[in-house]
Amino acid sequence: MRWDPERYGRTARFVADLGMPVVALLAVKPGERVLDLGCGDGALTLKLKELGALVVGVDQSAEQVAAARALGLDARVMDATRLEFANEFDAVFSNATLHWVKDAGAAIAGVHRALKSGGRFVGEFGGEGNIQSVRRVLHSVLALRGLDPKAADPWYYPTPAEYRARLEASGFVVRAIEHFPRPTPLPTGLEDWLANFAQSFIDRVPAAERAGFVEEVVARLKPSLYDAVSGRWVVDYVRLRFAAEKPRR
Repeated sequence: MRWDPERYGRTARFVADLGMPVVALLAVKPGERVLDLGCGDGALTLKLKELGALVVGVDQSAEQVAAARALGLDARVMDATRLEFANEFDAVFSNATLHWVKDAGAAIAGVHRALKSGGRFVGEFGGEGNIQSVRRVLHSVLALRGLDPKAADPWYYPTPAEYRARLEASGFVVRAIEHFPRPTPLPTGLEDWLANFAQSFIDRVPAAERAGFVEEVVARLKPSLYDAVSGRWVVDYVRLRFAAEKPRR
């Protein structure tokens, strides 16, 4: 994935704004060392810092990490499946990131290693059924062009039972896990959402045909996702939110 921090900040700020309940669930205490896994441009990392956390942000996107560093944050380019920490953090926080990590087991194991004994892992990401309408149409329109949609699909949307099992397999005790619909109004058009989050599908299409591909996806989704009364697109988000703990030794 390629991320454009300027476009993301202008058209996808809702991602961080809607992550505030996860910040509340973390209940960070001043002086705690916190790892923000998938920090993006640092919007929520900054919130954690303002709450008194000694926070380190990691993200796979060098562009997003640069934007986070511009806010004065300790942000580092790092793959979620190759975390370079051991027994270092009181908590690991993650918002809207883990659905991009298909090797969930490696990511969870890395989080477990990064935490101190008794540390907590709190996060939210897309769960089973997330953006189901959008995903179905992306697959359909790509397949009509003779391209493999499964090879283009970057997302991992597990059931609560599956993710609980993965957490427990890495040694976590799950304190809470919930799975709930959260229809999400977009601040701008669906075209911006696709540019931010569906690049892997768009990139499969020859460059000269990409505008037409996006237009077809938008046209197919408009009857179900566009609210003519408000003039806004509302995407069928479904979230999985959890809190887990590394047992004390």
